Amino acid sequence: MSDGILKDFLEEAGARMQKSVESTRAEFSTVRTGRASPHLLDRIEVDYYGTSTPLRQLAQVSASEARLLTITPYDKNSIKQIEKSILESDVGLTPSNDGQLIRLQIPDLTEERRRELVKVVHGIAEQGRVGVRNIRRDVMHDLRELKSEGEVGSDDEHRAESELQKLTDTHVGEIDAALAGKEEEILEV
Repeated sequence: MSDGILKDFLEEAGARMQKSVESTRAEFSTVRTGRASPHLLDRIEVDYYGTSTPLRQLAQVSASEARLLTITPYDKNSIKQIEKSILESDVGLTPSNDGQLIRLQIPDLTEERRRELVKVVHGIAEQGRVGVRNIRRDVMHDLRELKSEGEVGSDDEHRAESELQKLTDTHVGEIDAALAGKEEEILEV
């Protein structure tokens, strides 16, 4: 009986940790590496008539050339707000518009900017690791509650905790591997 409960806890923890890893990878794709990618602007929120709205909902973003992003707003009146949001963000790009669409020229990355971007991805990776560790902490708490309620024995709890630690290590390792790949991509000249 207790094996089923513990197995469910561990499966749920694994699924939640995997979501943290996926979320971290998605965040990595929003950090620019010298190539134009519409994902660079995924984190940008625009103040649209008093509501913070994701840029993707207000405009079409496309990489028309290797080093050029074009943003075509669905509502031409929002062009100034979109420009303002891009300037205030951490993407480090300066928009130019012709009244119809916004162009973002992606410059070559300087050594200094590459180092800044590496710091940004390290921060994203740390948030992912913290997310995984928070899941471990929550599940550990639940396991201890089960033990104190007498639903599982001490040995079962220790076994589950060591399994949970293995899951945690695996998922933190995945985040570290993704970080290493992204760092290499940023530093590549």
